Amino acid sequence: MSVLSRRSFLGTGALAASALALAACSGGSTTGGGPGGAGYPVTIPHAFGSTTIQSPPQRVATVSAANQDVAIALGVVPVVMPFFEYGGDAEGVLPWVRDALRGKEMPRIAGRALEPVAFEETAAAAPDLILATYSGLDRAQYDTLSRIAPVVAYPDAAYATSWQDQTRIAGRALGRTAEAEQLVVATQARLAAATREYPQLAGATFVYTGGMDSGQLGVFRPTDVRVRLLEDMGLRTAPFVEENAPAGDAVYYTVSGELLPRVQSDLLVGFFGSPDLDAAFRAEPAVATMPAVRADGYAPIVGADRVAASSSPSVLSIPWVLDDYLPILAEAATRSRR
Repeated sequence: MSVLSRRSFLGTGALAASALALAACSGGSTTGGGPGGAGYPVTIPHAFGSTTIQSPPQRVATVSAANQDVAIALGVVPVVMPFFEYGGDAEGVLPWVRDALRGKEMPRIAGRALEPVAFEETAAAAPDLILATYSGLDRAQYDTLSRIAPVVAYPDAAYATSWQDQTRIAGRALGRTAEAEQLVVATQARLAAATREYPQLAGATFVYTGGMDSGQLGVFRPTDVRVRLLEDMGLRTAPFVEENAPAGDAVYYTVSGELLPRVQSDLLVGFFGSPDLDAAFRAEPAVATMPAVRADGYAPIVGADRVAASSSPSVLSIPWVLDDYLPILAEAATRSRR
């Protein structure tokens, strides 16, 4: 087995509308922070130390994935956000973001979500806060961004901030703590209500893969946010995943093809940007040896928008993808566990 590092790698409209309405009821602008200066300054700890925000932000920039979702759900339209080539439309805007911003001015687009930060374009937007709670910033990038505006980075590890923590941290930074908590509770309730319709998922074990990597199966560990989303739905990570994980905190590792018959689980969940990529994965001889595949428990998530929504989950993207995601999982669980 080998390891890759972390860095190598709303109905739907109703919740989006209610999220924006909730934030609007707070009395704050949809282009800036919360009302007045109550609660400021606020200091938020993160992986690079801590950041103190002296007053309610008025010009918020977001980098990487998911951060723009949370700001928008809280009623704060960023002044700048990245281009999403994977899952976005021709203008680089994700579909749930496009839905949530309908009728509003679109933020400036700067840089690409999964590439190095566009420092100059971000600085040109003159932000007074940069949200990066779900990102892969390194120390040098954080330091450079901090010379532009206060940066709220991830609390612990790169690309490992849960959708719940993303929302609560952003709520503190934007002066909308109560609204953030309400969004978390509403999203959890939406998840619970939706999964109750699929009792066959309760307790089903799964392995989550991104496909084959040089003849080896890529496996995501429970610390990965897409795995945690499935656990939020009542599924369980197959014991094999942690029992065979290498030492260290990497969220992803690979398993040799000859060992795949030992990868016991009810489901094999995979994500692929296109049907061709899914077909190529299915055609791998080693994949056919996996117990979940032999039991017809393969559950592919196909399409860049679905993959983006479920791989960087947020209070906007979860409701958007849920009605597509759950039936795929449930059908595979029904076949595998019959």
